Amino acid sequence: MNTKNFILVCIALMISFTAFSQQGKQKRADTLFNKFSFVKAAKLYRELVQDNYNRDYATRKLADSYAFLRDPRNASRFYKSVVKQKNVPIEYYYKYAQSLRGMKKYDESQIWLKRFKDSGGVVSSNDFSKDIKFITSVFGAKQQYFLDRVRFNSKYSDFGAFEHDGKVYFASARDEGVAVKRLYGWNEQPFLDVYVTDAGSKRNVDYTAKVKGDVNSIYHDGPVTITKDGKTMYFSRNNFKDDIEVKDKKGLTNMKIYRATLVDSLWTNVEDLSINGDNFSTQHAALNIDDTKLYFSSDRPGSIGGSDIWCVDIAPDGSLSNLQNLGNVINTESAEGFPYINNEGVLFFSSDGHTGLGLLDIFASIKGEDEETIVDVINLGVPVNSNKDDFAFTMNADGITGYFASNRQGGRGSDDIYAFHREPVLHVEGVVTDAINTSPVKGAKITLFDENDNQVAYMETDENGYFQINIDRNKDYKIVANQDKYISDYREFTSRNIQTELITISANLLLNPVQDVVKLAEIDLNTIYFNFDSHKIRPDAREELDKIVSLMQNDYPEMVIRIESHTDSRGALSYNDKLSIDRANATYEYLLSKGIDPTRITEHQGFGERRLTNGCEDGQKCEEKDHQLNRRTQFIVVKME
Repeated sequence: MNTKNFILVCIALMISFTAFSQQGKQKRADTLFNKFSFVKAAKLYRELVQDNYNRDYATRKLADSYAFLRDPRNASRFYKSVVKQKNVPIEYYYKYAQSLRGMKKYDESQIWLKRFKDSGGVVSSNDFSKDIKFITSVFGAKQQYFLDRVRFNSKYSDFGAFEHDGKVYFASARDEGVAVKRLYGWNEQPFLDVYVTDAGSKRNVDYTAKVKGDVNSIYHDGPVTITKDGKTMYFSRNNFKDDIEVKDKKGLTNMKIYRATLVDSLWTNVEDLSINGDNFSTQHAALNIDDTKLYFSSDRPGSIGGSDIWCVDIAPDGSLSNLQNLGNVINTESAEGFPYINNEGVLFFSSDGHTGLGLLDIFASIKGEDEETIVDVINLGVPVNSNKDDFAFTMNADGITGYFASNRQGGRGSDDIYAFHREPVLHVEGVVTDAINTSPVKGAKITLFDENDNQVAYMETDENGYFQINIDRNKDYKIVANQDKYISDYREFTSRNIQTELITISANLLLNPVQDVVKLAEIDLNTIYFNFDSHKIRPDAREELDKIVSLMQNDYPEMVIRIESHTDSRGALSYNDKLSIDRANATYEYLLSKGIDPTRITEHQGFGERRLTNGCEDGQKCEEKDHQLNRRTQFIVVKME
């Protein structure tokens, strides 16, 4: 490799590294946003905007982050830029109107609300009739949660599902199969016990699935939470001594939080915690990410309402200190309970005091710029919340799936466990590259079409040749790249039947310059094709190759070409790489055998299945004629004179 080519390769690698590092930053920002960590997400989106990387998308998400942070000044600042973008979703007119409302710019807000309505948006009659929080409309713009079936509910009460190390722990009143059932006088159901089953299990869970050890008693036990190392369990239990319930001054039996340790696969060494008392309840344990804080609900003295969310520090020796009420942003004069902390430090809880859809609703907290102070709460909306009690929300480590409980209609028992998954925004992204020097093509026009060839979106690539467009799931698309002095390229792809957690579909595009590089198809020559799993030159391919020979020997004696060979997607990637090289070699040898000087063929390369002409990727159902289009060799003119 000469010095010039070496420098070009190094530059290309540096550009690629920069692009991928920016892609990684965007994906991290999206992950933080989806986990309600809006302060950290906003910081990354600001950096992306400053770096001019996928600027339109980053600006939208930055504005949304400020909206969630109850910062209408910054939200409106960035929404002002967003609404000027080409083909911006009309919901952003509404969001901008709401942020202006938050700054009390009522006249300007009405202008953008009218713009939203004139663009086809539907506005409730009371949307601006009172000074509602603009953040509510931002959050409710699109359904985020979708329900999945849980197979281990019973006809009794089931709730508090918590996933740890591939197991799901939950509280249940099912005590079927036991000869003597002890019934709880309040609702004539058996007392709660703690059960465990494999995550994703389809089998029924009976009394044999109770956790082993000393956690389950003759009274109520559960729900539970477990430390990250899997060695310590915190769980709720009725206050009793010597198998007799301890009553408070009102004659009621309260709840306590206990701690157990795992010894030889048994949960044992149960201890009463110092935060408990006989005259108030302490229950619904939850741990922060590093197990240094214990959150719980309690109606202890100092509570604002019927029960509040509290927290306490956990020392390395297990002692508890610094008892704190979380304050009146979280707690109301009514009841709050069932706290849960996700991996980004966001508190989820249930309340019947905050504005909701029914009785108990599930809410998420919003932290301010200092990442410590809770400034607001968000109702998670439907379908997580209903007009009944919705509670015991937990989120798995992936930040996308989890569980909650509800007594809504349609369940199997009094309380049922529901699984959920979130559907993060799905987008198609890629890099448009110059086919000759592999440098990114800045300002390439990207057009997205649906399956009926209707234009869905339009944008231009950034300085790194990068583009990203939000798309819907379960749709078929075609994406086309155009640029002056280049021959256009396109790809067809689908977002059907893809995994929920997938947020990116890749669609890189390759442009051949018109002036310096011309495909032979421009002079009425066709690409040649190969049979499946073969590099043998077919009779129809020989005819096309003979035309090339004639052109190079008779019509264009100075013509210099490049050979590029490809495969379909079937077979292993490494095997297809070799097969495409064999096809390139076979094509090259054929031309040499007809008298073409090897110096007039600059390269003969194989690209395997990396440059498919259509959407026939691994796992996609395609007919043979579609696969045939990918088993090809193309000829690129490098020099004409």
